[in-house]
Amino acid sequence: MAAPLELRCWGGGWGLPSVHSESLVVMAYAKFSGAPLKVNVIDNTWRGSRGDVPVLTTEDSIVSQPAKILNFLRKQKYNADYELSAKQGADTLAYIALLEEKLLPAVLHTFWVETDNYFTVTKPWFASRMPFPLSLILPGRMSKGALNRILLTRGEPPLYHLRDVEAQIYRDAKECLNLLSNRLGTSQFFFGDTPSTLDAYVFGFLAPLYKVCFPKVQLQEHLKQLSNLCRFCDDILNSYFRLSLGGISPAGQETVDANLQKLTQLVNKESNLIEKMDDNLRQSPQLPPRKLPTLKLTPAEEESNSSQRLSP
Repeated sequence: MAAPLELRCWGGGWGLPSVHSESLVVMAYAKFSGAPLKVNVIDNTWRGSRGDVPVLTTEDSIVSQPAKILNFLRKQKYNADYELSAKQGADTLAYIALLEEKLLPAVLHTFWVETDNYFTVTKPWFASRMPFPLSLILPGRMSKGALNRILLTRGEPPLYHLRDVEAQIYRDAKECLNLLSNRLGTSQFFFGDTPSTLDAYVFGFLAPLYKVCFPKVQLQEHLKQLSNLCRFCDDILNSYFRLSLGGISPAGQETVDANLQKLTQLVNKESNLIEKMDDNLRQSPQLPPRKLPTLKLTPAEEESNSSQRLSP
């Protein structure tokens, strides 16, 4: 029996199973490949000290970072790319590199550096999932980490100033979105009718940008003009992360159904037990009801009782 796979990740909102791109990449790939992940979402009881998720744990392994987690899953025979040709595999690596170089900096900036978005949406949401005092410390640390990551790839000459960097990363991101839209075309997924690693990465990067409600929506507005990319995100959400009308995921609905079945079985057992008791009572010999004996008081007792009733 295979070792259980447990994924520690940030949770969801705005109709997404996770608002964190890298967590979403792993969750989507697991759905595509059939990997039986047990997802443990970070909440306000979390006692970690860093925000370096997602993390995959097994009985004898701990793996972090999306690329390493996906490689680990492939070694466990959970492979979403087994139908791809060698050329398609090479294209996958090229497009993932494009996403990380051109699109990811703008996504990080939208969430963690853009002031209105950070203080209105990002910081409150992540802080609400952290215990005190991490809720006061970790969002700022994650924001600085995102900014450093952006400057590391975009802060070289001649882009010395943050304003110049911002303009460049958004130009690059829009160009990347256009390339993805042209590559997808009218297809359901990037390599036909079956989702693969590339689909997991594109979905993970695009879905939070598409769904989260930000006050500053420069890149989001451009994405929403590319209808095939929006349809791509909606299709994956509906097919693999669909919520019921009551807001319960399919896995959650299975739990509810199982509990309801157990409760029904318990009620049926109780009903059968009551019916058997009724049958036993009906079959037992019936005796006439007994009358309780009437007690008569002596005149002295009646007088004493009467005086007690009259006393204050």
